[in-house]
Amino acid sequence: MENIAEEVLKGNRLALSRAITAIENEHENATEIMKTLYPHTGHAYVLGVTGPPGAGKSTLTDKLAKEYRQQGKTVGIIAIDPSSPFSGGAILGDRIRMNGLTLDEGVFIRSMGTRGSLGGLSHKTADAVKAMDAFGMDVILVETVGVGQSEVDIVRAADTTMVVLIPGMGDDIQAIKAGILEIGDIFTINKADHDGADKLATELNMMLDLDGVEKDWRPPILKAIASQNIGIAEVVATFQKHYDYIRSTGELTARRTERTKNEMLDLLDGRIGSYVRSKIVDNGKLDAYVEDIKARKTDPYTVVEGIMQDMLK
Repeated sequence: MENIAEEVLKGNRLALSRAITAIENEHENATEIMKTLYPHTGHAYVLGVTGPPGAGKSTLTDKLAKEYRQQGKTVGIIAIDPSSPFSGGAILGDRIRMNGLTLDEGVFIRSMGTRGSLGGLSHKTADAVKAMDAFGMDVILVETVGVGQSEVDIVRAADTTMVVLIPGMGDDIQAIKAGILEIGDIFTINKADHDGADKLATELNMMLDLDGVEKDWRPPILKAIASQNIGIAEVVATFQKHYDYIRSTGELTARRTERTKNEMLDLLDGRIGSYVRSKIVDNGKLDAYVEDIKARKTDPYTVVEGIMQDMLK
């Protein structure tokens, strides 16, 4: 099974696809693949593209990838799609908008289903990013499904996060402010030829000024019309400016350290949870506990305390 990982390191695209499938479906060999790939990660610049549905994130991502390709950089794209309620797989809507990239050997696109994970961000995204990183991609774009405040999850997978908004959102911008405005390193108003683009930029500026905290990096507000390829070069140039800033200030190292810590805790939570479930579900103990709790003979808190004590003996 190490062959898949070795082939990924040699630049085999089919092997990369198989590795991500193993990661996404939690195949037995997924952990071994990641162990082999991990020493070869940490080189790619990971960009998060997030924002509400209908903001044109997929079209923008497509144009960004083409701009990076013109600069000679290789690009990985992970499009987080809503999972199909029937198969659990990604619906693949985003990939349709990126058809122009599919024949480019320097681009690798992967759609991943959210599988019901909070924030619309698949739990396996971080490992898929690492697989693309080890494969040798220079830039990796992670585009979220766009389902509200829990998109803050994307920060955990990206070095730089761009929030995409569109004019005509009205009061919606107030609703998303608490979740999204705090995570944006860059704001891009897409469909900037629509009425209300200037008003939205003004509102964004006011909101960014509200916190009153002086920061070395004030998130810039850019305008773009992705469908016409307008403003794309400026967005890429701004990504580079932010990368230079976080690298020179040590913020990049701090972000990646925090990401590693979070990934370790997620792995621990997952492993411990699976272990506990295997010890109480397979043997029917869980059903017995549930019956006792329903009958009010005990309570879930006491049961969990007892299970943990047993496990830690």
